Amino acid sequence: MNDANPPRFTPQGLIPTPEQTAIQLAQNKVVLVDANAGAAKTTTLAIRIGEALARKLPPEQILALTFTPEARDVLRQRLLDVGVPPAQAHRVAVLTFEDFAGQQLDRIDGDNLRLCAEARQLKAYALAAIDRAAERHAGRMEGLDLQTHSIALAQFLDVQLQLKATMALAADVEYMGLEEIAELMGVPLTDYLTTVEYETLRLDGGAGAVFRGPFDATYDLAGNLQAGARLAEHFPDYRIVLCDELHDLNEAAFQILDALVSRPHCYFVGAGDKDQVIHAKLGASDEYLNRRFAQNYPNLMRYPLTSTYRHGPHLAYAMAEFKQKAVESGLPLRTEIRQAHYDSSAACAQQAVAAVQQWKADGYPLDGCAILIRDRHQSMAIENALIEADIDYRTPAMAGYLQRDEILFLRGLLAIGLKDFAAVKSEQVRAAVVDAMIAFSEMRFSARRLDNLKAQIVKDPALLGELFLIEDTQRDGEELNYRDVASAATKKAVIDTIAWLSGVDPATPAAAVLTEVCERVKLVATARRIFVRPYEAGVVNKSVAGLLEAAAASGQSLAEFWAATNAREAFVRRKRERKAVLIECVANAKGKEFDHVILPFLQADEFPHPTQARAEEENLFYVGATRARARLTLLSPADAALRSAFIAQMRLPKSAAAADAAIVRNQARPAAAPSRQYLVASYQEKDQVKALGAQFDIARRAWYVEAGRDLAPFAPWIKK
Repeated sequence: MNDANPPRFTPQGLIPTPEQTAIQLAQNKVVLVDANAGAAKTTTLAIRIGEALARKLPPEQILALTFTPEARDVLRQRLLDVGVPPAQAHRVAVLTFEDFAGQQLDRIDGDNLRLCAEARQLKAYALAAIDRAAERHAGRMEGLDLQTHSIALAQFLDVQLQLKATMALAADVEYMGLEEIAELMGVPLTDYLTTVEYETLRLDGGAGAVFRGPFDATYDLAGNLQAGARLAEHFPDYRIVLCDELHDLNEAAFQILDALVSRPHCYFVGAGDKDQVIHAKLGASDEYLNRRFAQNYPNLMRYPLTSTYRHGPHLAYAMAEFKQKAVESGLPLRTEIRQAHYDSSAACAQQAVAAVQQWKADGYPLDGCAILIRDRHQSMAIENALIEADIDYRTPAMAGYLQRDEILFLRGLLAIGLKDFAAVKSEQVRAAVVDAMIAFSEMRFSARRLDNLKAQIVKDPALLGELFLIEDTQRDGEELNYRDVASAATKKAVIDTIAWLSGVDPATPAAAVLTEVCERVKLVATARRIFVRPYEAGVVNKSVAGLLEAAAASGQSLAEFWAATNAREAFVRRKRERKAVLIECVANAKGKEFDHVILPFLQADEFPHPTQARAEEENLFYVGATRARARLTLLSPADAALRSAFIAQMRLPKSAAAADAAIVRNQARPAAAPSRQYLVASYQEKDQVKALGAQFDIARRAWYVEAGRDLAPFAPWIKK
């Protein structure tokens, strides 16, 4: 610490480390914080804000930016946690990039702008853009595949989001052909042309935004700044700008940040972890942390945050070995790393259930337990095993396996064959089944006709079988191409399969029937045509393979399997207890933490995935493993040759030996503040010590008693 410039802000609830204090007092124009997972990035930024306020900077001159509403809300809470008075904290602008961009654009948008916070609100606009693309290009260009089903719309919205995040649409392509532009941008021609029409609709041909969906405000503001608009001159007079989770930075957000920071009297502090860059498809890159800031601000200063406050030395040192970087933990917490092995997907799922049951037997609540999977196809065996064990679970950011398009398609076929679509009780699921059947049958309907069909079938399930008696339509001006021929063949194969299914004895083994159905409808080839990215098609096919495996393992007849499937859906849709296990994809768990993390299917052909970039796969594993606080369970094949290389990279024997010594060191370390008596209260005892007046140190994750209090009531928790 610089004695000539001591801190003026003393946070409550924690004692800053020397690393945090250095950031708190940093005076460079641009400060980048290279932080490890769980290293209190958000808390450190809150302390930096507290220091600015203590030095009499008006709260209105401080802007803190995040990428998600969840991160925004956490930062707002951290300001209160570290002791910033609420009256001051509420005057600090803590906003997402979307919040900030929307506010700055309000002055030019007018009053009739429609905000579409969810993707489903964009459906009508996307369909209108498809119609415009058909009118303009159908019959004139080869390779167009203008579909209206939900899978096509979801893929289109993903593509246009990618093009905006990377600012690819702002590239100079004036003298390039349309096919050449799409190839340059790495997106399908159909989606590029639809995006152009979509943006023409959204921006009213250049007159101004008519509506905005997720991320559009960020893109619009970045585009205005790139085009030389003078909006930056009207930005509020921020003297300090801060940004959390800087590893999520993409080109659009960087353009806005650069416009803010480049102002003469503005200072910037941003915290990120280059090893948590996992959204490359949305333009996230460690280029910003490693090069772009330094290119624009060569005198910037970097500060480390190496100590994690999320977990103890055992996991910290394992991650240090995995990423070959310094990671420290001063916590006297033994974060367990457990391993179990399996011989099949079903056995892996059983090991996951056993880990959950052991966690509960150890006295911990189920809602502290998260099963983080590499991708959604892996959840099927785990969901079935949890249902069999009568353990509640939730899948908030992804559909449970019974609601995935490929499974809905097969459910629809079985419903027609068994003449029992009424067994699907949910009208929402019925509509999804119709949509999936149209998508995987590669039929074409106008948006209005598709919606009418769904509405009729939802109300009268017996009509599902008549779906394939309806002639689908070809757009005016469209000529048949190879894709149309393939689509017609798919529809005929589905119709023939339905005819075959109608004659199958319901007592036939379900696995045999489903296998035959998949072969007859050529599901693998169809998935490759429907899904833009080969990886996504692969996920779909693995999902279907998982269903076939589950059917074979069940030994059930077709009728029994159909009944069991609908019973499982009833289980999933029943009213949840408050405490339920979370099943989540690793990529959706970034920024979160859990007491117990289970990482299943750690095998060489799954994680790392052989077709994906190794660096991003490493980052995904790092993110998944570092979500754990108290326990990490790794599930891998019994055959060591089939295990994920990531487990060996953790060098667990070496890191565990160093961690054992660190635990002894941390337990022997004197209390950081003489005025505090730290307690050794367990998680189950937290309510007892809190009721007696103990307080919680959010950095050390330990309960303590302030000096001057009678320690007698706390005797059971004072280390002898």
